[in-house]
Amino acid sequence: MSEGPVVVVGTDGSAGAARAVLWAAQEAALRHQPLHIVCAVDLDLAEHLSDETARRVREAARSLLAEAVAAASDRAPDLTVTTEVGREPVVDSLLQAASAVPHARDAAVTIVVGSRGMGGFSAMLLGSVALTQAGQARCPVVVVRGTERPSSGVVVVGVRDEGDLGAVCFAGEMARRRKASLRLLSAWTYICYVGSMAPMADAVRGAVEAKAAASTRVLGSVQAEFPDLEVTEEVVRVPSAAGALVAASLRADLVVVGARRPAHRVGRSLGPVTHAVLQHAHCPVAVVPRG
Repeated sequence: MSEGPVVVVGTDGSAGAARAVLWAAQEAALRHQPLHIVCAVDLDLAEHLSDETARRVREAARSLLAEAVAAASDRAPDLTVTTEVGREPVVDSLLQAASAVPHARDAAVTIVVGSRGMGGFSAMLLGSVALTQAGQARCPVVVVRGTERPSSGVVVVGVRDEGDLGAVCFAGEMARRRKASLRLLSAWTYICYVGSMAPMADAVRGAVEAKAAASTRVLGSVQAEFPDLEVTEEVVRVPSAAGALVAASLRADLVVVGARRPAHRVGRSLGPVTHAVLQHAHCPVAVVPRG
């Protein structure tokens, strides 16, 4: 494993993993960082198999890694690529690979996965590996959704409050490297009950003003950090915040969301907006831990 920050990507030979490897190779090249490709085969389980079967499992993993290296090198010829056969299940293997980078802050390492691996039955549904990875990682995780298409030159980031500043700064770095613009999208919703709109008016007005003020403060911070970046902000009233981000993904190269994990659930699950965006976005989605 390299001494510096890296982009870590998982491969299992699936079409989704192949797209993830290409995306990760391009991202690593833009960062001038190495790419580390992991093929997890759960070798602890393989120890219960015959020696011959375990050997074939390792050979198959090394073959998949060789294919991934070739694809990554075609995408970015000067890229430094390292590989690893993970002994643990895929999520654990990728988390261990990311945490093994010496002296790197969590934010300096990014894990990249495909939206669905081998055995997936629908391209519209997100695989459990991608969901679990995004929910557990302490570093940013990019889930590569959609198909390759011409660049739109736009990175979108969802902003709820100033707790999303880390996600916004991550999005700013992504936009800067791609010479793209950054769009801050802040969505607010409320339920309209018949006959109750008059007493709700002040509360709604206050909520909108608070949302706009938080977005403006975040905008000021990101403009100060990225003075040469084109940054716009938009506060919209929509039926669904997730729906607004999914719609924005049609005209974006990347959507970035902060991982707000519910406080009253066991484990590190994702909030409903992040979960919905991961399930339905039309472009890659980056999930950045909050706090």
